[in-house]
Amino acid sequence: MCTRINALFTYSNLIITPKVKGYAKLFAPTFPNLPVRSLSLSQHIYTNYHPSKKPVVMAMASLYRRSLPSPPAIDFSSSEGKKIFNEALQKGTMEGFFRLISYFQTQSEPAYCGLASLSVVLNALSIDPGRKWKGPWRWFDESMLDCCEPLEVVKEKGISFGKVVCLAHCSGAKVEAFRTNQTTIDDFRKLVMKCSTSENCHMISTYHRGVFKQTGSGHFSPIGGYNAERDMALILDVARFKYPPHWVPLKLLWEAMDSIDDSTGKRRGFMLISRPHREPGLLYTLSCKDESWISIAKYLKEDVPRLVSSQQVDSVEKILSVVFKSLPSNFNTFIRWVAELRIAEDTKQNLSAEEKSRLNLKQVVLKEVHETELFKHISKFLSTVGYEDSLTYAAAKACCQGAEILSGCSSKEFCCRETCVTCVKGPGEAEGTVVTGVVVRDGSEQNVDLLVPSTQTNCECGPEANFPAGNDVFTVLLLALPPQTWSGIKDQALMQEMKQLISMASLPTMLQEEVLHLRRQLQLLKRCQENKEEEDFAAPAF
Repeated sequence: MCTRINALFTYSNLIITPKVKGYAKLFAPTFPNLPVRSLSLSQHIYTNYHPSKKPVVMAMASLYRRSLPSPPAIDFSSSEGKKIFNEALQKGTMEGFFRLISYFQTQSEPAYCGLASLSVVLNALSIDPGRKWKGPWRWFDESMLDCCEPLEVVKEKGISFGKVVCLAHCSGAKVEAFRTNQTTIDDFRKLVMKCSTSENCHMISTYHRGVFKQTGSGHFSPIGGYNAERDMALILDVARFKYPPHWVPLKLLWEAMDSIDDSTGKRRGFMLISRPHREPGLLYTLSCKDESWISIAKYLKEDVPRLVSSQQVDSVEKILSVVFKSLPSNFNTFIRWVAELRIAEDTKQNLSAEEKSRLNLKQVVLKEVHETELFKHISKFLSTVGYEDSLTYAAAKACCQGAEILSGCSSKEFCCRETCVTCVKGPGEAEGTVVTGVVVRDGSEQNVDLLVPSTQTNCECGPEANFPAGNDVFTVLLLALPPQTWSGIKDQALMQEMKQLISMASLPTMLQEEVLHLRRQLQLLKRCQENKEEEDFAAPAF
Protein backbone atom coordinates (compact mmCIF):
# COMPACT_ATOMS: atom_id res chain seq x y z
CA MET A 1 0.00 0.00 0.00
CA CYS A 2 1.37 3.42 -0.98
CA THR A 3 0.37 6.47 1.05
CA ARG A 4 0.99 10.13 0.12
CA ILE A 5 2.07 12.45 2.93
CA ASN A 6 2.42 16.22 2.30
CA ALA A 7 4.97 18.42 4.08
CA LEU A 8 6.02 22.07 3.74
CA PHE A 9 9.69 23.04 3.96
CA THR A 10 11.25 26.48 4.33
CA TYR A 11 14.89 27.17 4.96
CA SER A 12 14.26 28.79 8.34
CA ASN A 13 11.57 26.40 9.47
CA LEU A 14 10.64 22.81 8.69
CA ILE A 15 7.09 21.60 9.19
CA ILE A 16 6.82 17.84 8.88
CA THR A 17 4.68 14.97 10.00
CA PRO A 18 6.25 12.52 12.50
CA LYS A 19 6.55 9.72 9.95
CA VAL A 20 8.96 11.69 7.73
CA LYS A 21 10.95 13.43 10.41
CA GLY A 22 13.95 11.27 9.74
CA TYR A 23 14.17 12.49 6.16
CA ALA A 24 14.26 16.24 6.87
CA LYS A 25 18.04 16.24 6.65
CA LEU A 26 17.81 15.27 2.97
CA PHE A 27 16.57 18.78 2.11
CA ALA A 28 18.28 21.25 4.39
CA PRO A 29 21.77 21.14 2.79
CA THR A 30 20.42 21.66 -0.73
CA PHE A 31 19.87 25.41 -0.36
CA PRO A 32 22.48 26.57 2.16
CA ASN A 33 22.95 30.16 0.93
CA LEU A 34 19.41 31.39 0.30
CA PRO A 35 18.07 34.09 2.64
CA VAL A 36 15.12 33.45 4.92
CA ARG A 37 11.71 33.81 3.16
CA SER A 38 13.23 33.29 -0.26
CA LEU A 39 12.53 29.59 -0.73
CA SER A 40 9.56 27.34 -0.32
CA LEU A 41 9.47 23.65 -1.17
CA SER A 42 6.27 21.74 -1.72
CA GLN A 43 7.11 18.10 -0.97
CA HIS A 44 5.12 15.14 -2.14
CA ILE A 45 6.46 12.20 -0.13
CA TYR A 46 5.39 8.69 -1.03
CA THR A 47 6.25 6.04 1.54
CA ASN A 48 5.64 2.33 1.53
CA TYR A 49 4.94 0.96 4.95
CA HIS A 50 6.97 -2.16 4.29
CA PRO A 51 10.02 -1.82 6.61
CA SER A 52 12.47 -3.08 3.99
CA LYS A 53 11.68 -0.30 1.47
CA LYS A 54 12.81 3.31 1.60
CA PRO A 55 10.40 6.18 0.83
CA VAL A 56 10.59 8.05 -2.47
CA VAL A 57 10.87 11.81 -2.01
CA MET A 58 9.89 14.35 -4.70
CA ALA A 59 10.22 18.11 -4.19
CA MET A 60 9.54 21.23 -6.28
CA ALA A 61 10.92 24.66 -5.41
CA SER A 62 8.79 27.82 -5.54
CA LEU A 63 9.53 31.47 -4.79
CA TYR A 64 7.41 34.33 -3.51
CA ARG A 65 8.90 37.59 -4.76
CA ARG A 66 12.37 38.94 -4.10
CA SER A 67 13.56 41.71 -1.83
CA LEU A 68 14.51 44.68 -4.01
CA PRO A 69 18.22 45.48 -3.48
CA SER A 70 18.25 49.07 -2.26
CA PRO A 71 20.51 50.82 -2.93
CA PRO A 72 20.89 51.15 -5.85
CA ALA A 73 17.15 50.87 -6.63
CA ILE A 74 14.38 52.69 -4.74
CA ASP A 75 10.98 51.04 -4.47
CA PHE A 76 8.38 53.16 -6.30
CA SER A 77 5.84 52.72 -3.48
CA SER A 78 8.27 53.61 -0.67
CA SER A 79 8.16 57.04 0.96
CA GLU A 80 11.33 58.02 -0.88
CA GLY A 81 9.96 56.61 -4.14
CA LYS A 82 6.79 58.67 -3.75
CA LYS A 83 8.86 61.78 -3.09
CA ILE A 84 10.91 61.22 -6.26
CA PHE A 85 7.65 60.71 -8.19
CA ASN A 86 6.10 63.94 -6.86
CA GLU A 87 9.22 65.93 -7.75
CA ALA A 88 9.19 64.57 -11.30
CA LEU A 89 5.44 65.14 -11.60
CA GLN A 90 5.88 68.81 -10.69
CA LYS A 91 8.56 69.15 -13.38
CA GLY A 92 6.37 67.56 -16.07
CA THR A 93 8.52 64.47 -16.63
CA MET A 94 5.85 61.90 -15.73
CA GLU A 95 3.46 62.58 -18.62
CA GLY A 96 3.95 59.16 -20.20
CA PHE A 97 3.53 57.38 -16.87
CA PHE A 98 -0.24 57.58 -16.67
CA ARG A 99 -0.81 56.00 -20.06
CA LEU A 100 1.63 53.20 -19.28
CA ILE A 101 0.29 52.49 -15.80
CA SER A 102 -3.27 52.31 -17.20
CA TYR A 103 -2.24 49.34 -19.36
CA PHE A 104 0.55 47.91 -17.20
CA GLN A 105 0.59 44.12 -16.98
CA THR A 106 2.63 41.32 -15.46
CA GLN A 107 4.44 39.04 -17.88
CA SER A 108 2.56 35.75 -18.06
CA GLU A 109 5.67 33.60 -18.49
CA PRO A 110 9.13 33.95 -16.89
CA ALA A 111 10.70 34.61 -20.32
CA TYR A 112 7.95 36.89 -21.70
CA CYS A 113 9.38 40.19 -20.44
CA GLY A 114 9.95 41.49 -23.98
CA LEU A 115 6.45 40.53 -25.14
CA ALA A 116 4.78 41.95 -22.02
CA SER A 117 6.70 45.24 -22.29
CA LEU A 118 5.67 45.61 -25.93
CA SER A 119 2.02 44.76 -25.16
CA VAL A 120 1.92 47.47 -22.50
CA VAL A 121 3.37 50.11 -24.83
CA LEU A 122 1.24 49.21 -27.87
CA ASN A 123 -1.95 49.35 -25.81
CA ALA A 124 -0.85 52.60 -24.15
CA LEU A 125 -0.43 54.12 -27.63
CA SER A 126 -3.94 52.91 -28.62
CA ILE A 127 -2.63 51.08 -31.68
CA ASP A 128 -5.30 48.80 -33.13
CA PRO A 129 -3.87 45.27 -33.64
CA GLY A 130 -6.37 44.63 -36.43
CA ARG A 131 -7.17 41.14 -35.16
CA LYS A 132 -9.04 39.74 -32.23
CA TRP A 133 -7.66 38.91 -28.82
CA LYS A 134 -10.67 37.16 -27.25
CA GLY A 135 -14.32 37.27 -28.22
CA PRO A 136 -14.90 40.39 -30.35
CA TRP A 137 -12.14 42.43 -28.71
CA ARG A 138 -9.06 43.66 -30.55
CA TRP A 139 -6.32 44.06 -27.97
CA PHE A 140 -2.59 43.44 -27.76
CA ASP A 141 -1.61 40.47 -25.66
CA GLU A 142 1.65 38.52 -25.42
CA SER A 143 0.00 35.58 -27.18
CA MET A 144 -0.54 37.72 -30.32
CA LEU A 145 3.10 38.80 -30.68
CA ASP A 146 4.29 35.73 -32.54
CA CYS A 147 5.16 36.80 -36.09
CA CYS A 148 8.91 37.23 -35.57
CA GLU A 149 9.60 34.35 -33.20
CA PRO A 150 7.44 31.33 -32.27
CA LEU A 151 5.98 31.65 -28.78
CA GLU A 152 7.34 28.22 -27.88
CA VAL A 153 10.87 29.48 -28.55
CA VAL A 154 10.32 32.69 -26.57
CA LYS A 155 8.87 30.72 -23.67
CA GLU A 156 11.98 28.54 -23.53
CA LYS A 157 14.77 30.96 -24.46
CA GLY A 158 13.39 34.48 -24.27
CA ILE A 159 13.61 36.95 -27.15
CA SER A 160 16.36 39.14 -28.54
CA PHE A 161 16.34 42.93 -28.75
CA GLY A 162 16.22 42.81 -32.54
CA LYS A 163 13.14 40.60 -32.64
CA VAL A 164 11.25 42.83 -30.21
CA VAL A 165 12.03 45.70 -32.60
CA CYS A 166 10.74 43.56 -35.47
CA LEU A 167 7.54 42.78 -33.54
CA ALA A 168 6.94 46.46 -32.82
CA HIS A 169 7.31 47.29 -36.53
CA CYS A 170 4.99 44.46 -37.58
CA SER A 171 2.42 45.55 -35.00
CA GLY A 172 2.10 48.92 -36.69
CA ALA A 173 4.25 51.13 -34.44
CA LYS A 174 6.90 53.63 -35.40
CA VAL A 175 10.18 52.43 -33.88
CA GLU A 176 13.58 53.99 -33.28
CA ALA A 177 16.04 51.50 -31.78
CA PHE A 178 19.55 52.02 -30.46
CA ARG A 179 22.21 49.78 -29.03
CA THR A 180 24.53 51.49 -26.58
CA ASN A 181 27.39 51.40 -29.11
CA GLN A 182 25.21 53.39 -31.53
CA THR A 183 24.56 56.35 -29.25
CA THR A 184 25.81 58.07 -26.04
CA ILE A 185 24.56 58.41 -22.49
CA ASP A 186 23.83 62.09 -23.12
CA ASP A 187 21.64 61.27 -26.10
CA PHE A 188 19.96 58.53 -24.07
CA ARG A 189 19.17 61.03 -21.31
CA LYS A 190 17.60 63.42 -23.85
CA LEU A 191 15.44 60.63 -25.28
CA VAL A 192 14.33 59.54 -21.79
CA MET A 193 13.32 63.14 -21.20
CA LYS A 194 11.49 63.23 -24.55
CA CYS A 195 9.40 60.15 -23.75
CA SER A 196 8.78 61.23 -20.16
CA THR A 197 7.28 64.55 -21.26
CA SER A 198 4.97 63.03 -23.88
CA GLU A 199 1.99 60.67 -24.00
CA ASN A 200 2.73 59.74 -27.60
CA CYS A 201 6.16 58.15 -27.20
CA HIS A 202 7.28 55.41 -24.83
CA MET A 203 10.62 53.73 -24.20
CA ILE A 204 11.47 50.07 -23.64
CA SER A 205 14.89 49.28 -22.21
CA THR A 206 16.72 45.96 -22.23
CA TYR A 207 19.38 45.64 -19.55
CA HIS A 208 21.30 43.23 -17.32
CA ARG A 209 19.78 42.92 -13.85
CA GLY A 210 23.11 42.15 -12.23
CA VAL A 211 24.20 45.80 -12.39
CA PHE A 212 21.35 46.61 -9.98
CA LYS A 213 22.36 43.68 -7.71
CA GLN A 214 19.18 41.90 -8.78
CA THR A 215 18.96 38.21 -9.55
CA GLY A 216 18.64 37.14 -13.17
CA SER A 217 20.32 38.42 -16.30
CA GLY A 218 18.82 40.06 -19.40
CA HIS A 219 15.45 41.76 -18.97
CA PHE A 220 13.02 44.09 -20.77
CA SER A 221 10.78 46.70 -19.16
CA PRO A 222 9.20 50.05 -20.07
CA ILE A 223 10.65 53.28 -18.68
CA GLY A 224 7.82 55.04 -16.85
CA GLY A 225 9.30 58.44 -16.01
CA TYR A 226 12.34 60.53 -15.18
CA ASN A 227 13.45 62.78 -12.32
CA ALA A 228 15.89 65.22 -13.92
CA GLU A 229 17.18 66.75 -10.68
CA ARG A 230 18.17 63.39 -9.29
CA ASP A 231 18.94 61.91 -12.73
CA MET A 232 16.85 58.84 -11.95
CA ALA A 233 14.63 56.77 -14.27
CA LEU A 234 11.57 54.76 -13.28
CA ILE A 235 11.60 51.12 -14.42
CA LEU A 236 8.10 49.64 -14.66
CA ASP A 237 9.27 46.08 -14.12
CA VAL A 238 6.87 43.71 -15.90
CA ALA A 239 8.11 40.85 -13.68
CA ARG A 240 5.92 42.15 -10.85
CA PHE A 241 5.94 38.70 -9.25
CA LYS A 242 9.66 39.30 -8.62
CA TYR A 243 10.35 43.03 -8.17
CA PRO A 244 8.06 46.08 -7.91
CA PRO A 245 8.50 49.18 -10.11
CA HIS A 246 11.60 51.04 -8.95
CA TRP A 247 13.74 54.13 -9.49
CA VAL A 248 17.36 53.67 -10.57
CA PRO A 249 20.18 56.14 -11.34
CA LEU A 250 20.21 56.81 -15.08
CA LYS A 251 23.98 56.28 -15.23
CA LEU A 252 23.52 52.83 -13.74
CA LEU A 253 20.72 52.05 -16.19
CA TRP A 254 23.06 52.99 -19.03
CA GLU A 255 25.71 50.68 -17.57
CA ALA A 256 23.15 47.87 -17.33
CA MET A 257 22.21 48.39 -20.99
CA ASP A 258 25.85 48.64 -22.04
CA SER A 259 26.33 44.91 -21.58
CA ILE A 260 26.63 42.01 -23.99
CA ASP A 261 23.70 39.71 -24.67
CA ASP A 262 25.34 36.28 -24.79
CA SER A 263 22.69 34.89 -27.15
CA THR A 264 23.54 37.42 -29.90
CA GLY A 265 26.99 38.68 -28.97
CA LYS A 266 25.65 42.25 -29.28
CA ARG A 267 25.12 45.06 -26.82
CA ARG A 268 21.75 45.74 -25.30
CA GLY A 269 19.95 49.05 -25.68
CA PHE A 270 16.60 50.79 -25.86
CA MET A 271 13.84 51.60 -28.30
CA LEU A 272 11.44 54.51 -28.70
CA ILE A 273 7.98 53.42 -29.77
CA SER A 274 5.35 55.84 -30.99
CA ARG A 275 2.11 55.80 -32.89
CA PRO A 276 2.28 56.55 -36.63
CA HIS A 277 0.29 59.58 -37.75
CA ARG A 278 -2.29 57.24 -39.24
CA GLU A 279 -3.06 53.57 -38.85
CA PRO A 280 -0.66 51.52 -41.00
CA GLY A 281 -2.18 48.91 -43.23
CA LEU A 282 -5.28 51.06 -43.70
CA LEU A 283 -6.58 48.92 -46.55
CA TYR A 284 -4.00 46.14 -47.03
CA THR A 285 -1.86 44.04 -44.73
CA LEU A 286 0.43 41.03 -44.89
CA SER A 287 -0.49 38.00 -42.82
CA CYS A 288 2.18 35.91 -41.12
CA LYS A 289 -0.16 33.76 -39.03
CA ASP A 290 0.11 30.92 -41.54
CA GLU A 291 3.49 29.29 -42.17
CA SER A 292 2.88 29.71 -45.91
CA TRP A 293 4.12 33.31 -45.67
CA ILE A 294 7.72 32.02 -45.53
CA SER A 295 7.55 30.46 -48.99
CA ILE A 296 5.59 33.42 -50.40
CA ALA A 297 8.04 35.97 -49.04
CA LYS A 298 10.88 33.96 -50.54
CA TYR A 299 9.08 33.82 -53.89
CA LEU A 300 8.54 37.58 -53.98
CA LYS A 301 12.01 38.57 -52.77
CA GLU A 302 14.15 35.93 -54.52
CA ASP A 303 12.26 34.02 -57.20
CA VAL A 304 10.57 36.97 -58.95
CA PRO A 305 13.88 38.83 -59.64
CA ARG A 306 15.40 35.57 -60.91
CA LEU A 307 12.42 34.76 -63.15
CA VAL A 308 12.24 38.17 -64.86
CA SER A 309 15.99 38.19 -65.45
CA SER A 310 16.25 34.62 -66.76
CA GLN A 311 13.38 34.73 -69.23
CA GLN A 312 12.90 36.74 -72.40
CA VAL A 313 10.26 39.33 -71.60
CA ASP A 314 9.35 42.00 -74.12
CA SER A 315 6.29 43.67 -72.56
CA VAL A 316 4.74 44.51 -69.20
CA GLU A 317 2.06 41.88 -69.83
CA LYS A 318 4.78 39.26 -70.38
CA ILE A 319 6.40 40.24 -67.08
CA LEU A 320 3.05 39.86 -65.32
CA SER A 321 2.56 36.48 -66.98
CA VAL A 322 5.94 35.27 -65.67
CA VAL A 323 5.19 36.55 -62.16
CA PHE A 324 1.65 35.22 -61.84
CA LYS A 325 2.27 31.91 -63.59
CA SER A 326 4.47 30.71 -60.72
CA LEU A 327 2.53 32.21 -57.82
CA PRO A 328 2.27 29.85 -54.82
CA SER A 329 -1.21 28.36 -54.53
CA ASN A 330 -1.80 29.86 -51.08
CA PHE A 331 -0.80 33.34 -52.19
CA ASN A 332 -4.18 34.86 -51.29
CA THR A 333 -3.63 34.06 -47.61
CA PHE A 334 -0.55 36.28 -47.53
CA ILE A 335 -1.96 39.68 -48.49
CA ARG A 336 -5.48 40.70 -47.62
CA TRP A 337 -7.56 43.81 -47.63
CA VAL A 338 -8.53 44.91 -44.15
CA ALA A 339 -12.26 44.46 -43.60
CA GLU A 340 -14.24 46.13 -40.85
CA LEU A 341 -17.00 44.03 -39.32
CA ARG A 342 -19.85 44.58 -36.90
CA ILE A 343 -22.99 42.81 -35.72
CA ALA A 344 -25.93 44.07 -37.76
CA GLU A 345 -28.83 44.30 -35.32
CA ASP A 346 -30.49 46.69 -37.73
CA THR A 347 -29.43 46.54 -41.39
CA LYS A 348 -30.49 50.16 -41.83
CA GLN A 349 -28.44 51.36 -38.90
CA ASN A 350 -26.42 54.46 -39.73
CA LEU A 351 -22.65 54.53 -39.76
CA SER A 352 -20.99 56.22 -36.81
CA ALA A 353 -18.72 59.19 -37.45
CA GLU A 354 -15.69 57.01 -36.66
CA GLU A 355 -16.81 54.22 -38.99
CA LYS A 356 -17.53 56.68 -41.78
CA SER A 357 -14.16 58.39 -41.35
CA ARG A 358 -12.26 55.09 -41.61
CA LEU A 359 -14.35 53.99 -44.58
CA ASN A 360 -13.67 57.28 -46.37
CA LEU A 361 -9.91 56.86 -45.92
CA LYS A 362 -10.06 53.31 -47.27
CA GLN A 363 -12.00 54.57 -50.27
CA VAL A 364 -9.37 57.22 -50.98
CA VAL A 365 -6.61 54.58 -50.96
CA LEU A 366 -8.63 52.23 -53.17
CA LYS A 367 -9.31 55.02 -55.66
CA GLU A 368 -5.63 55.89 -55.76
CA VAL A 369 -4.76 52.25 -56.50
CA HIS A 370 -7.29 52.13 -59.33
CA GLU A 371 -5.81 55.26 -60.88
CA THR A 372 -2.27 53.86 -61.19
CA GLU A 373 -0.98 52.74 -64.58
CA LEU A 374 0.15 49.45 -63.05
CA PHE A 375 -3.42 48.65 -61.99
CA LYS A 376 -4.59 49.13 -65.57
CA HIS A 377 -1.94 46.73 -66.85
CA ILE A 378 -2.80 44.11 -64.22
CA SER A 379 -6.55 44.39 -64.83
CA LYS A 380 -6.02 43.95 -68.56
CA PHE A 381 -3.75 40.95 -68.03
CA LEU A 382 -6.09 39.23 -65.56
CA SER A 383 -9.03 39.67 -67.93
CA THR A 384 -7.12 37.85 -70.69
CA VAL A 385 -6.44 34.81 -68.48
CA GLY A 386 -10.03 34.50 -67.31
CA TYR A 387 -9.42 35.63 -63.74
CA GLU A 388 -12.65 36.64 -62.02
CA ASP A 389 -13.31 38.16 -58.63
CA SER A 390 -16.61 37.78 -56.85
CA LEU A 391 -17.54 40.35 -54.25
CA THR A 392 -20.37 38.06 -53.20
CA TYR A 393 -17.98 35.16 -52.48
CA ALA A 394 -15.41 37.39 -50.79
CA ALA A 395 -18.10 39.06 -48.69
CA ALA A 396 -19.64 35.71 -47.70
CA LYS A 397 -16.25 34.41 -46.59
CA ALA A 398 -15.47 37.65 -44.72
CA CYS A 399 -18.86 37.61 -43.00
CA CYS A 400 -18.24 34.06 -41.79
CA GLN A 401 -14.84 35.13 -40.48
CA GLY A 402 -16.53 38.11 -38.85
CA ALA A 403 -19.07 35.86 -37.15
CA GLU A 404 -16.16 33.76 -35.90
CA ILE A 405 -14.45 36.84 -34.47
CA LEU A 406 -17.62 38.17 -32.86
CA SER A 407 -18.57 34.82 -31.33
CA GLY A 408 -15.18 33.25 -30.64
CA CYS A 409 -16.17 30.06 -32.53
CA SER A 410 -14.48 28.38 -35.47
CA SER A 411 -15.44 29.65 -38.94
CA LYS A 412 -15.82 26.02 -40.05
CA GLU A 413 -19.04 25.98 -38.06
CA PHE A 414 -20.57 28.87 -40.04
CA CYS A 415 -22.08 29.21 -43.47
CA CYS A 416 -23.29 32.39 -45.14
CA ARG A 417 -26.83 31.87 -46.46
CA GLU A 418 -27.02 35.14 -48.38
CA THR A 419 -25.36 38.50 -48.85
CA CYS A 420 -26.88 41.82 -49.71
CA VAL A 421 -25.13 45.03 -50.79
CA THR A 422 -26.85 47.97 -49.13
CA CYS A 423 -26.14 51.59 -48.51
CA VAL A 424 -26.26 53.37 -45.16
CA LYS A 425 -26.15 56.97 -44.14
CA GLY A 426 -23.27 58.57 -42.34
CA PRO A 427 -22.82 61.97 -40.71
CA GLY A 428 -23.85 64.79 -42.99
CA GLU A 429 -25.99 62.38 -45.04
CA ALA A 430 -22.87 60.91 -46.66
CA GLU A 431 -23.35 57.34 -47.82
CA GLY A 432 -21.34 54.18 -47.28
CA THR A 433 -21.46 50.70 -48.82
CA VAL A 434 -22.25 47.79 -46.52
CA VAL A 435 -22.44 44.09 -47.37
CA THR A 436 -24.74 42.33 -44.94
CA GLY A 437 -24.33 38.58 -44.66
CA VAL A 438 -26.85 36.25 -43.05
CA VAL A 439 -24.60 33.78 -41.25
CA VAL A 440 -26.03 30.46 -40.06
CA ARG A 441 -24.70 28.26 -37.27
CA ASP A 442 -26.54 25.38 -35.60
CA GLY A 443 -29.84 26.58 -37.03
CA SER A 444 -29.51 30.11 -35.64
CA GLU A 445 -28.95 33.16 -37.82
CA GLN A 446 -26.93 36.30 -37.29
CA ASN A 447 -26.55 39.34 -39.52
CA VAL A 448 -22.98 40.55 -39.92
CA ASP A 449 -22.07 43.84 -41.59
CA LEU A 450 -18.96 44.18 -43.73
CA LEU A 451 -18.08 47.84 -44.29
CA VAL A 452 -16.76 47.97 -47.85
CA PRO A 453 -14.74 50.79 -49.40
CA SER A 454 -15.93 51.65 -52.90
CA THR A 455 -14.75 53.97 -55.64
CA GLN A 456 -18.32 54.69 -56.69
CA THR A 457 -19.65 58.20 -56.16
CA ASN A 458 -23.06 56.88 -55.10
CA CYS A 459 -24.40 53.77 -53.44
CA GLU A 460 -25.87 52.10 -56.49
CA CYS A 461 -24.73 48.51 -56.95
CA GLY A 462 -22.36 48.58 -59.88
CA PRO A 463 -19.43 46.62 -61.28
CA GLU A 464 -17.58 44.65 -58.66
CA ALA A 465 -14.32 46.25 -59.79
CA ASN A 466 -15.40 49.26 -57.73
CA PHE A 467 -14.70 47.24 -54.59
CA PRO A 468 -11.44 45.69 -53.28
CA ALA A 469 -10.54 42.74 -55.48
CA GLY A 470 -7.64 40.62 -56.68
CA ASN A 471 -6.40 43.12 -59.25
CA ASP A 472 -5.86 45.95 -56.76
CA VAL A 473 -4.35 43.52 -54.22
CA PHE A 474 -1.85 42.31 -56.85
CA THR A 475 -1.14 45.93 -57.77
CA VAL A 476 -0.16 47.09 -54.29
CA LEU A 477 1.93 43.97 -53.68
CA LEU A 478 3.97 44.55 -56.86
CA LEU A 479 4.35 48.19 -55.85
CA ALA A 480 5.68 46.99 -52.49
CA LEU A 481 8.52 44.97 -54.04
CA PRO A 482 11.93 46.71 -53.95
CA PRO A 483 12.83 48.62 -57.15
CA GLN A 484 15.84 46.34 -57.72
CA THR A 485 13.41 43.45 -58.30
CA TRP A 486 13.20 44.55 -61.93
CA SER A 487 16.87 45.41 -62.48
CA GLY A 488 17.59 42.09 -64.21
CA ILE A 489 15.23 42.75 -67.14
CA LYS A 490 17.45 42.54 -70.22
CA ASP A 491 15.43 44.98 -72.34
CA GLN A 492 16.59 48.34 -71.01
CA ALA A 493 13.58 50.26 -72.31
CA LEU A 494 11.20 47.74 -70.72
CA MET A 495 13.13 47.84 -67.46
CA GLN A 496 12.78 51.62 -67.35
CA GLU A 497 9.06 51.36 -68.15
CA MET A 498 8.57 48.86 -65.32
CA LYS A 499 10.49 51.01 -62.85
CA GLN A 500 8.36 53.98 -63.86
CA LEU A 501 5.18 51.98 -63.22
CA ILE A 502 6.28 51.12 -59.67
CA SER A 503 7.95 54.46 -58.90
CA MET A 504 7.02 55.83 -55.47
CA ALA A 505 7.44 59.38 -56.72
CA SER A 506 4.39 59.05 -58.96
CA LEU A 507 2.09 57.81 -56.18
CA PRO A 508 -0.21 60.00 -54.05
CA THR A 509 0.77 60.42 -50.40
CA MET A 510 -1.74 58.01 -48.83
CA LEU A 511 -0.97 55.26 -51.31
CA GLN A 512 2.76 55.84 -50.78
CA GLU A 513 2.28 55.23 -47.06
CA GLU A 514 0.24 52.09 -47.71
CA VAL A 515 2.89 50.70 -50.06
CA LEU A 516 5.76 51.62 -47.74
CA HIS A 517 4.01 49.85 -44.89
CA LEU A 518 3.69 46.66 -46.96
CA ARG A 519 7.28 46.95 -48.14
CA ARG A 520 8.48 47.32 -44.57
CA GLN A 521 6.38 44.34 -43.47
CA LEU A 522 7.80 42.21 -46.26
CA GLN A 523 11.38 43.22 -45.48
CA LEU A 524 11.02 42.62 -41.75
CA LEU A 525 9.28 39.28 -42.15
CA LYS A 526 11.97 38.03 -44.48
CA ARG A 527 14.72 39.31 -42.19
CA CYS A 528 13.18 37.53 -39.21
CA GLN A 529 12.77 34.32 -41.17
CA GLU A 530 16.48 34.42 -42.02
CA ASN A 531 17.42 35.33 -38.42
CA LYS A 532 18.99 38.53 -39.75
CA GLU A 533 16.75 40.98 -37.92
CA GLU A 534 19.75 42.07 -35.82
CA GLU A 535 21.58 43.48 -38.84
CA ASP A 536 19.82 46.80 -39.19
CA PHE A 537 17.25 48.52 -37.01
CA ALA A 538 16.54 51.36 -39.40
CA ALA A 539 13.57 51.14 -41.72
CA PRO A 540 14.53 49.50 -45.02
CA ALA A 541 15.76 51.84 -47.72
CA PHE A 542 13.18 52.38 -50.39
